[in-house]
Amino acid sequence: MAKPKVATTSLAGCFGCHMSLLDIDERILKLVELVDFDKSPIDDLKEFTGQCTIGLIEGGCCNEENARVLRQFREHCDVLIAVGDCAIMGGIPAMRNTVPLQECLEEAFCAGPTVYNPGRQIPDDPEIPLLLDRVYPCQEVVKIDYFIPGCPPPADALWEALVALLSGKPVELPYTLIKYD
Repeated sequence: MAKPKVATTSLAGCFGCHMSLLDIDERILKLVELVDFDKSPIDDLKEFTGQCTIGLIEGGCCNEENARVLRQFREHCDVLIAVGDCAIMGGIPAMRNTVPLQECLEEAFCAGPTVYNPGRQIPDDPEIPLLLDRVYPCQEVVKIDYFIPGCPPPADALWEALVALLSGKPVELPYTLIKYD
């Protein structure tokens, strides 16, 4: 019998949530007994090989490529989990939401204190994904089934959620795993 597949990705995030997943330590060996990783930086697969049971999304949507990847995950994953504050609320990348996009681009590429750009050209190569007007939390782009908060969430919270879902049990994270005081 084939093992369930898990896919992961990082959108506009820092990879801290993936590091938290790796911080399950020796339980990673138990996890690979339970699942196969599909499209994920963990196994370096760039494309989906089929339908996945669980998709873990880290980071918010800041450009067209992020939105495309997120929609692809929704299409290929039975259960989609927003992992971490960037995926849930936009996180640090969403700080740009308080400034108009054109003003952000001007500061970053033309007027910043360490910028040398005498032509004052803002990059517009077709290979660079177009920025969205703001950074969007994942649930504003696609339906998200579960949310695991934190920056990053504790490894134990990720472990408990994955084991519950893979066992067909409800995800019930104890308060001690999701409190930050």
